[in-house]
Amino acid sequence: MRIAVIDDWQSVAENVVDWTPLQAVGDLDFIHDYSGGSAALAERLAPYAIICVMRERTLFDAGLLERLPQLKLLVTGGMRNAAIDLQAATRLGIQVAGTDSYKHAAPELTWALLMALTRDLLGEANSLRAGGWQIGLGGDLHGSTLGLLGLGSIGEKVARFGQAFGMRVIAWSQNLTPERAAQVGVEYVSKQQLFEQADVLSVHLVLSERSRGLVDAQALGWMKPGARLVNTSRGPIVDEAALIQSLRDGHLGGAGLDVFDQEPLALDHPFRTLPNVLATPHIGYVSGNNYRLFFSQMIENILAWHSGQPVRLLTR
Repeated sequence: MRIAVIDDWQSVAENVVDWTPLQAVGDLDFIHDYSGGSAALAERLAPYAIICVMRERTLFDAGLLERLPQLKLLVTGGMRNAAIDLQAATRLGIQVAGTDSYKHAAPELTWALLMALTRDLLGEANSLRAGGWQIGLGGDLHGSTLGLLGLGSIGEKVARFGQAFGMRVIAWSQNLTPERAAQVGVEYVSKQQLFEQADVLSVHLVLSERSRGLVDAQALGWMKPGARLVNTSRGPIVDEAALIQSLRDGHLGGAGLDVFDQEPLALDHPFRTLPNVLATPHIGYVSGNNYRLFFSQMIENILAWHSGQPVRLLTR
């Protein structure tokens, strides 16, 4: 049986965990040399019965899955992967398993972006590197208002960070209740109040049909002049064109972004060059602890599946 590990953009998977337990299952390959579209990818992956993937990096739609007759098990990092057509996988007899996630990686990156954006650390550091010195006046967190669009497990951790920094924290989402907000010590507000009152607004929603485009031109227009937006959740929750326009017009003071409509980000995309954007290449979940958890549980999933007792199966 042949096993492939793909989507390893940083070429770190082989050394993050000990893969030797899979020797009892089959031959393991770490693949870094596939490209050229769906047909080339299908040809490259055709020999493999088990494929380990990273969340939402490679699209496994019905067309690709149908070209992989040997494939029996897909294992993904995380318990959600919108890039895998679970319905098609079920129809084709392909089982899909996920892993738990390290719950602190994304909140920590969110806070890093928020702090760096507020104090313009990128601009100041670049000035220093170029031989310059101070170039601007930093913002302040203490006493300002942090708005959270979503108060799930990640949003709650970010709320705690805000409270530790002396910020007023407010929140709204379609599912949020005043009781849930009160449990976290957060003020429940309406959607419009969230955008109007936030000095920094941070997005923490799962991408769905309800949340897609939720941060639209109207919502961005509600925000204070000079307010900042941080998105480490999913790109399509924010109307990208509307955000670019607001940043170009100078209505928003800046945006800290780790996620985008299309990834990797196009070379000529405005987010690469706008001076009031601090963008990172979807690294919210890319941390040592998270990768160790992902890959160790991928190994567990494969061994469990091979023994006839699969675990952490994903179903529609």
